Parts: sequence; structure tokens; C-alpha cells
Amino acid sequence: MEKIMRFQYKPVRRQEAIVGLFVLLFPVLLPCFFASFSHASPSTFLEWNVPKPRHLRLLTSALQRESSNGEPTDLWAPSADQGWRPCLGGSVNAPPLPQKSEGYLQVFLDGGLNQQRMGICDAVAVAKILNATLVIPYLEVNPVWQDSSSFMDIFDVDHFINVMKDDISIVKELPDDFSWSTREYYATAIRPTRIKRAPVHASANWYLENVLPVLQSNGIAAISPFSHRLSFDNLPSEIQKLRCKVNFKALVFVPHIRALGDALVHRLRYPPTESPPLITDDLTGTTDRNVKQMPQKFVVVHLRFDKDMAAHSACDFGGGKAEKLALAKYRQRIWGGRVLNSQFTDEELRSQGRCPLTPEEIGLLLAALGFDNSTRLYLASHKVYGGEARISTLRELFPKMENKKSLASSEERVLIKGKASLLAAVDYYVGMHSDIFVSASPGNMHNALVGHRTFENMKTIRPNMPLLGQLFLNKNITWSEFRQAVVEGHINRQGQLRLRKPKQSIYTYPAPDCMCQA
Repeated sequence: MEKIMRFQYKPVRRQEAIVGLFVLLFPVLLPCFFASFSHASPSTFLEWNVPKPRHLRLLTSALQRESSNGEPTDLWAPSADQGWRPCLGGSVNAPPLPQKSEGYLQVFLDGGLNQQRMGICDAVAVAKILNATLVIPYLEVNPVWQDSSSFMDIFDVDHFINVMKDDISIVKELPDDFSWSTREYYATAIRPTRIKRAPVHASANWYLENVLPVLQSNGIAAISPFSHRLSFDNLPSEIQKLRCKVNFKALVFVPHIRALGDALVHRLRYPPTESPPLITDDLTGTTDRNVKQMPQKFVVVHLRFDKDMAAHSACDFGGGKAEKLALAKYRQRIWGGRVLNSQFTDEELRSQGRCPLTPEEIGLLLAALGFDNSTRLYLASHKVYGGEARISTLRELFPKMENKKSLASSEERVLIKGKASLLAAVDYYVGMHSDIFVSASPGNMHNALVGHRTFENMKTIRPNMPLLGQLFLNKNITWSEFRQAVVEGHINRQGQLRLRKPKQSIYTYPAPDCMCQA
């Protein structure tokens, strides 16, 4: 860890700046190169044309805002005590585990890191309902990210088993008698031990009626697919609390993820490029630099703006005809063109808050809320559609913006390179250690962190998407009008606890199921 802490990341930022400048100038310096490809492959080259700011009037005013001690005094204030505490119960008074398990339960989880995380919690709950022995869940390869990371690559499996040992039985792998039960086995034919049609948000009774007989007859049952296959309603209180115990206590990242995350948080709190002030002793005239550096506050911005998200939203992001064509082709290739939002106009989608915020828009939101250009941002994202050129306006507004690459060397990132789930795990870890978290669009990462930070009573800004959509559609709005509307529209969206309503996710809204009033 000490070696990690000593790494100086300033050269990395310089390289990023050079790359960003190159991206901006390349089409200008070599227009013939782009022209030669304009007819042959628009989706390959022209979709990456440098996007112009869509809200230039607001951006110009935001860049002129004051930066010295201009932030509202309550901006960084932690969430007030709202009278709710984590309340998961304990295993002290819980009945002992039955001596005999009904059999082994396998689940196969698709999706990204956070969808799989929720699936793991549901798998524990279903195993409890069935009195089954849970096999460490199998994580499918995501078709978008192509990441083959396993449960043990991401989560500390021994910690997981130990925390849950009084609640259910868990094994890392099947015994030899059941070694035939593999993903490949179920992919080649219809098998009596596979449950293929588990309904979305199934009830506890459904599992008792449809899965328990398979367990009792065969000693094993494999559920695939399993994501979102357990209801959030009409379940015993102990099952709900068990899901939260898995999510908030048992699922801990592997040590190297935590070590890298700690290093990134330390560098955000104590920037190595900023030396402590030189103090002069008035009596002796001596100077001393050994003054303890005060930790700095920082905001984590989750920016889900990859090509997959941009295409699925069916929104217009200002890239012109080439970008629209490229995203339409992507929708056709991935989803056969069947995207619900495609039936609406861009104006309708934005008015309904159904378009993800662009880097420019999330920057304007933060600026309007009062964050100035001295604010330290950590950008939690994988691949941003449009690359550095798309992020440039956000970086203009917040020049002290960092990410994994700017804070850590390639040697430090070697274990997570090219692995979307591990990259997301690092971002999740940093997000749980930030002063403020804000997400540019709803999604599984947003939902998971909002729920986890609610459970820990940590400040989280939830963008008012319909309001922002309407404000950004108004091209005549002034900066003062925009700022006032944003501040008023987010008064009650900065960490205030919201009680879960029927059908809502317990992982996003842990109260009242997993929290008690003090």
C-alpha cells in the first residue's frame, strides 16, 4: 500500500490533456483523411466528430462563475440524522440451520456488476426459502462488456461465506457427485434439473411449488436465467433483512480492489501536487513544512454514457446525422431495432426525463448547485461515447477532475485492465467513500449506490431528470434562471431518505425493510 501511495499521477494527467488536444485538432489538421472515409464508413469515423456544446449560452456563464470560497456553506454538509438506523437483526436469536439441506441450488446471473450483485442477494434469499445449499453463483459473460470475471475475482468469497454461515449453507463448488451440473450441460439440451422459466419477481410460494420438488427429486436445481427473479413484496421480514445483510455486509470486494480504491481515495483527499503551507515560527524565525495536510472533499460523478446507453435511450446528443445513423445501426444490430424510446421524439423523451445527462449537462447541473471550479471530481465511468472530446466541457467546468487512469499508474491497474466488472467495482468502492455521489442517469450502478449510501446515511444528489430535460430544451433560459430552477428543484433530492413503495427495489430503498426508526 505504501508503494501505491507514493505514485505521482501528474504525468498521466498531462498525457490525457495531450490526447484530448490531439482529438480536437485531428479532424482540422487532416480533413482529407476524414473526407476519404465519409462515404465508406460513417459509423466508424464520422460518429466520432467532435460534438459541439449544446448549451453554449449556459456553459459560457457557468465558466465565468466565481471560484474562490463561492460555494454555499451547506453544500458539503453531510446528511442530517433522519432518525433511521440499519436494522438487520442478528443471528443470536435465529433458529439453527436445519441439519439436512434439501439439495444444492445453482443460479446463473447475467448483466453487469450491480445487476449480478442484486442477483446474488436474491439467490441467498431463495436458498433460505427452500432450505437449500447455495453454490457460489455463476456470473455469465456480459455480451456488451465481454468480461469473464467470476464471483471470486470480484468478491471476497471467504468473507461472504463467513458472514452468512448462520443463515444458510454455502459451498464454493459442487461435490463430485454433481460435477456434471455445468453451464455447458444445460446449454446442450433440455434438462430436468434446470428451471428455465422462473417469472420475473416471482413469489416465495412459486419457488416452493416449482423449485422445491426439483430439489427433492434430484438433489440439485439450476435456475437460469435468474436476474430479477424474486419479488420485492409479500415476503417475510427476515427474508427482506437477509437480502440487505448480503448486500450491505457480506458482499465485500477482493483485497486488491479495496487496496486500489483506498489509494485513489487517499490521492483525492491528499493531492500529492499540492504541498502543505510553509509555516514560520515568529519567535525563532524557523520554518516548518511538517504541517498535517487537511483532507479535501470530493464528489463522485457516475457517468453512464457509453454507446450502449446512448443508443438504447434513442435520444439526440448533438452529433448530427452521422451520430444518429451510427446509433440507429447499433440499435438494429443489438436489439433488432426494438427499443421502446424509439417511438418518441427527442423533445418528448427529454421532457419525460428519459435521456441520460451528457457530460456537459451533468457539469452544468453541478455548477448550478454551487460547485465551483476548485471542486475535486472523480469520474466513475467505463467508456464514454465520444471519448475525451465529449468530456472536454465537463473538464473545462471542473479542471480538477480525476479518474482511475489519472490517479493510478498502468502497473497499479494491471489486475483490472479490460475487465469491466473490476473497473466498476473500483468505482463503486470510491463512490462509497466520497463526500457526495451523483449519477448522470438512472441504472444499476445508480440504484445500487443510492441504496447503499442511504443505508449508511451518506449524501447523494439525485438529479431531477424531467426538470433538467425541460430546462435544457429552453434555449433562451438565462444562467440565473437556470441556476434558480435547479437549486429549487433539488432541495429535497440531496440524501433525504425515501421509504420503499410497493414494487420498488429494496436495494435502492432499504427503508423501512432494513432500517428502523431510532
